[in-house]
Amino acid sequence: MNEETRDKQQVASTKSNVPANLTSLFLEDAGAGLENLNKDDLALPFLKLLQGTSYETKKKHANYVEGAEAGMFYNTVSKKLYPAGNGEKGVDVIPCFYKLKFPEWAPFEKSEGRPIHPDRGVEILSQTKKNDRNQDVLPNGNIIIKTANHFVIITGDRPTKALIAMKSTQLKVSRQWNSNIQNEFEIDPKTKKALPAPIYSRIYRLKSVEQIGSFTWHGYSVNLVKKVEDMSLYQMAKEFRNHLKNSEIKAQQTKEESSNF
Repeated sequence: MNEETRDKQQVASTKSNVPANLTSLFLEDAGAGLENLNKDDLALPFLKLLQGTSYETKKKHANYVEGAEAGMFYNTVSKKLYPAGNGEKGVDVIPCFYKLKFPEWAPFEKSEGRPIHPDRGVEILSQTKKNDRNQDVLPNGNIIIKTANHFVIITGDRPTKALIAMKSTQLKVSRQWNSNIQNEFEIDPKTKKALPAPIYSRIYRLKSVEQIGSFTWHGYSVNLVKKVEDMSLYQMAKEFRNHLKNSEIKAQQTKEESSNF
């Protein structure tokens, strides 16, 4: 049984065998028990593009995920795998918010698993020098990794919030995605003027593409699918965007996820 089929069956089993009167109570008590949860109590997952070096693909590693292969997408919180992108497969997402960051990392072999500082700002680059790996290195030996953060809703039977972090060679893909988003418009029926469409009004499909240089890795392919057609999904994306605009959500990034590709 593949991951997609298993996930659909899980959703079906969740929806079935629940009496209508109990479902109405679920709705009546919506949110009960969550009053004291805030952003510090929640983990925003990464939608991670697995590489041949990713621990999840190593059968003898403690973090191995059954069925994981290079080129697949992986939700770091739900542990769900998404198809590699062959044919029509891929991951459909709604972009909700974007932020470019410049986190400071210790050298890979000395890293404790997360950035020393989440964002030093673009000004920090004036203090860095390029090393032989084209990394921006501070005088203290730490590395600044320019990172394009795309906060999205993964669509499907169970829409999920996630963060896609693009860096190094994938910054070009990020810029192109942003350009495509900016070039989407809605025509006002009254004035006939073209107005910029909300970032969260469109669905894009992510696929992985194999790239070959001095070594082989997988990069992103992003293409427009359609406009958002579901009102509840649109509202979810809008609320996520508003929350992000007014606060700072931190996704837990590991040392291994900081690798440049």
